[in-house]
Amino acid sequence: MIAYAIRRILLMIPTLFAIMVVNFFIIQAAPGGPVQQMIAKLRGNTVSATERVSGGQGDVAQGAQAGGDTQYRGARGIDPALIKQLVHQYGFDKPPLERFALMMKNYVRFDFGNSFFQDRSVVSLICDKLPVSISIGLWTTLFTYLVSIPLGIRKAVKDGSGFDVWTSTVIIVGYAVPSFLFAVLLIVLFAGGSYFSLFPLRGLVSDNWASLSWPMRIVDYFWHIALPILSLVIGSFATLTMLTKNCFLDEINKQYVLTARAKGLTERRVLYGHVFRNAMLLVVASFPATLVSILFTGSLLIEVIFSLDGLGLLGFEAAINRDYPIMFATLYVFTLIGLVLKLVSDLTYMLIDPRIDFATRGA
Repeated sequence: MIAYAIRRILLMIPTLFAIMVVNFFIIQAAPGGPVQQMIAKLRGNTVSATERVSGGQGDVAQGAQAGGDTQYRGARGIDPALIKQLVHQYGFDKPPLERFALMMKNYVRFDFGNSFFQDRSVVSLICDKLPVSISIGLWTTLFTYLVSIPLGIRKAVKDGSGFDVWTSTVIIVGYAVPSFLFAVLLIVLFAGGSYFSLFPLRGLVSDNWASLSWPMRIVDYFWHIALPILSLVIGSFATLTMLTKNCFLDEINKQYVLTARAKGLTERRVLYGHVFRNAMLLVVASFPATLVSILFTGSLLIEVIFSLDGLGLLGFEAAINRDYPIMFATLYVFTLIGLVLKLVSDLTYMLIDPRIDFATRGA
């Protein structure tokens, strides 16, 4: 297992590098870079779609180096020296390969630099936003497992019954409708959209949270996260429920279950004393992958919709503003965490079921 883990860790390096290379050059080719954003702010405008199409970051740099004859129409009338200063400030006076090499050299030491537009280090921004995303991800994963595992077991026991049919219908609807649409529906129904105003529309806690007693702080916290968590759980429990059901159905039909029943054991003892341990192998081992998918992909739009100040909202705003240090830092961190949790998931398979040996199949 140790040799397999070492090989997987070594494979993470080229994988992470390739992901960063592809995304770096795709983003460099996209129009509307940070210099263009800053020029628009200096002019008191936002970057329009026409301006983004008319000239990318390379056009701004070329125009600045040519003494102000920029191809970007938004920069006309602005001092060419100021444009040169902006290009130098954001590092676009260097060739792309040199910028990428410098970026990766710093990222190896987890030095992500400073945000272009928030005047703070990227590390401090990520540390400030991370607790919100972790909070949402952990609670969503916990409630998803608490709902999916009992429901999947019940569906396996009642396979083909009316209960199995109507719950499958609910699961199909939950799987087909994205979480953000459920979020919009919950806002319309329960957050003052059109009907009831029972839950807050934005934020993780109230403005007066610091002045509340500890019991009221806990109540206020869960009051704020109720709708975001519910929308994520509805969109996440379908896959895990069906995985649990199929695992139980596969185990229930095996010979050792028939033998246990023949010995006179109760159905409950057979299910939870014998079947449960074997059927839960895949479900338990998939926990890291489930957590990272909820934490870094599922919660992005939910954070935006409910104005939760987490990593999803931070990354969304960075993409809109072309804040490259935040964009690449979050990509780097998310990718690294995803690769590590994938390794943890595989090692968990091997620990809970010694029959599984990925090492013999190659890394």
